[in-house]
Amino acid sequence: MTATDLDAPETIATPAWHAPPARAVRLHAGFVAAMFALCTLGALAGPLFAMDRYGLARFGIALAVVLLSAALGGWIGARLRHQRWKLDEEGLWLRTGRLWWRETRVPASRVQHVDLKHGPLERRAGLATLVVHTAAVHLSGITVRGLDEADAQHLRDALARQLDDAGDAL
Repeated sequence: MTATDLDAPETIATPAWHAPPARAVRLHAGFVAAMFALCTLGALAGPLFAMDRYGLARFGIALAVVLLSAALGGWIGARLRHQRWKLDEEGLWLRTGRLWWRETRVPASRVQHVDLKHGPLERRAGLATLVVHTAAVHLSGITVRGLDEADAQHLRDALARQLDDAGDAL
């Protein structure tokens, strides 16, 4: 052994955490913002139709409330950017949150089956949602939103391969 062998610590290769693509964050934020704006507009529809002589002022206030609601929805929807995932030999890891992290590990031995969901907006953006169903009582599965379609297919195939390798152990 040389001195350089003693100085170099043994490194364990761990897969890196992966973030959703920027287009997934934009799509999710835009969708949530639109839903917030539509719900607020629906709640304000009655008062808008019942305008009296102060109609223009009420319309301006209602428009400001709808815009603020849409901005709040966009901010809430953009939380997807704080989601991270990784797949290693132990299974699938999902980390969400910025200040308060929630980290979930799904062991490969607990995976029952894996689904891919592609909504119309996700298909157009080249995105997918991975749903992993588990054999647990408390946590029956996890959903990983905003994956690039190639990453989602890779994750599905890798988890399915682990299922096939495990055989009928469950």
